[in-house]
Amino acid sequence: MHPRRPAARRRPVSAAFLAAALVLSVSACSGVTGNARVETVEASGDGILRVGLILDNTGDSSFLNDSQRAAAELAVREINASGGHKGRPVELLPVQADQDTAMQAHSLVSDKADVVIGPTDSSHATEAIDVLSRARTPLISPANTASALSSAESGGYYFRTAAADVAQGPVLAKLAKDGGAATLSVVHEEGSYGKDVSAAVADSARQIGLRVLDNTGFTAGDAGTAARTAAGAAPDAVVVIAREGAQGALAELNNAGLSGARLLLSDGAFARYGLKLGAKALDGARAVVPGHLPSAGFQARLLEVDPDLKDVSFAAETYDAVTLAALAAARAQDDAGRSIAANLVAVSGGTGADNASGGGAPAPCLSYKACVPGLASGGEVNYDGESGPVAFDTKGDITTATFTVFTYGSDNIPAATGRETAGRGGS
Repeated sequence: MHPRRPAARRRPVSAAFLAAALVLSVSACSGVTGNARVETVEASGDGILRVGLILDNTGDSSFLNDSQRAAAELAVREINASGGHKGRPVELLPVQADQDTAMQAHSLVSDKADVVIGPTDSSHATEAIDVLSRARTPLISPANTASALSSAESGGYYFRTAAADVAQGPVLAKLAKDGGAATLSVVHEEGSYGKDVSAAVADSARQIGLRVLDNTGFTAGDAGTAARTAAGAAPDAVVVIAREGAQGALAELNNAGLSGARLLLSDGAFARYGLKLGAKALDGARAVVPGHLPSAGFQARLLEVDPDLKDVSFAAETYDAVTLAALAAARAQDDAGRSIAANLVAVSGGTGADNASGGGAPAPCLSYKACVPGLASGGEVNYDGESGPVAFDTKGDITTATFTVFTYGSDNIPAATGRETAGRGGS
């Protein structure tokens, strides 16, 4: 079972399309006012907690549906084995993956979903937000990372258990410094992803005392000038931020004499390159991938749900999204969407959480079974799950992001070699 498949990225659409979609959709979203994440609400549920899934993966990315479906089913099974919601089983609603995102959202509203998990693709998020926020149904994505979604007008009904793209900025800068660099260059692919992440890297590098020599953009297939500019600056390290144009940029950097351990790759540039690049082009280079490798125990539990599962991408984030929703309903003693949205920050141990103890988030608990007794006794909980700490802020973003560090060998194939954490709890 593979923890992540490098060739399959979260947003198969182009950066230009994503930027356009977000500009149009974020500004023209549901019109729901207020912030449901911090509002006080009265119970209004019907006593049955219903969880919906939006699966928007097709073509080469369709395998991602299986991992998310299995994780959601596993979470529901384990919640129900621990008593369900107020003694009644939590229901996982049927999935309509053959429908587009908006149609799936409408179907789930018709099916009385109290919370919805998904979608995978950031460019589809606002379609779901628009439908679900009007219905006062919280949406928790296990995979959306586009930075612009932090300001999506959801009325407080949008959350994500995946870190925004910019969260890798401090990690990439730290890796450069840890590797002995005093200066660095940034080479980024044009578009919203490259622009946002390169700015985060440059800012973070300066904050920790590194000198940023240049930050040069390129278009996919035309990275030669950017590579020569970086080489001319003679940096100790080069951070490559790209998606579609990553392989071409790495080849041009290698041609310009920048290769191996001097290179740091963003998550979008991470792949198994092998013979696609020159011999030892990436020998010693490091890359970051959001999240951490799922534990053997978690993978085994997933296989009990789906013995044919071949990949677990976003499974941990999906499992945690379902578990957090159930804990929010338990804290509220109500399954209504408004109640779940109002309690997700608290049960995640997030910023702005109104914890009864008044002393900040309590010590982490690691499962629904371990957490729910604390709520039953009138206390507070801080769920840290299979994907690590979550800690939502009042924008619905996680405030502690975990990244797996991969190091490339002489064959240009990466292997996991470490873990870094950015945010409240880490670097």
